[in-house]
Amino acid sequence: MKLILIRHGMTEANEKHLYCGKTDVPLSDNGRELLLSRCENNAYPSIDGYKILCSGLRRCEETLSIIYGNIAHKTDNGFSEMDFGKFEMKSYEELKNSPEYIEWISGDNEKNKTPEGESGELMKKRVIKAFERVRSENEDTLIITHGGVIAVIMNYLFPGENKNRYEWQPNPGEGYIIDLDADSYNGFMASS
Repeated sequence: MKLILIRHGMTEANEKHLYCGKTDVPLSDNGRELLLSRCENNAYPSIDGYKILCSGLRRCEETLSIIYGNIAHKTDNGFSEMDFGKFEMKSYEELKNSPEYIEWISGDNEKNKTPEGESGELMKKRVIKAFERVRSENEDTLIITHGGVIAVIMNYLFPGENKNRYEWQPNPGEGYIIDLDADSYNGFMASS
């Protein structure tokens, strides 16, 4: 079974370094242009015969449409980004003096929930459950999803590499091709 994971293209929230999980934002103009440029250079892998999934959020749907056109696919919100609750669409600068934010960021934010959101641990359980559903179907699958989701899946599949979330997280519009049978992967469009 082969798995392709692609992070959605750049959004204004990415450009402004905002916490953006459940908020349904579109791609930015820069994000669209970069995806189109990569498509012109045939940067994306072929998905002939693949089952296609998206998180259902607009930025993923737009990314799929730009890269592969208007193709049949399913949505699975198990592959949605972490819900940052009260911190959604805010930057570190906006939050750095908030007692709730200081408590979350200086504590064990894998276990600590964001106010009105979820913890890293809850998000991981949700993503792994969705991933195991996909793996049980044993079909080559493309998933257009989010950076945090990709990091969870990669860490789950390759724990021996001892990478943290940020080391696994691809840049917008980038991702991984994974051969689950061979227990191997390749990143594509890595930053230069």
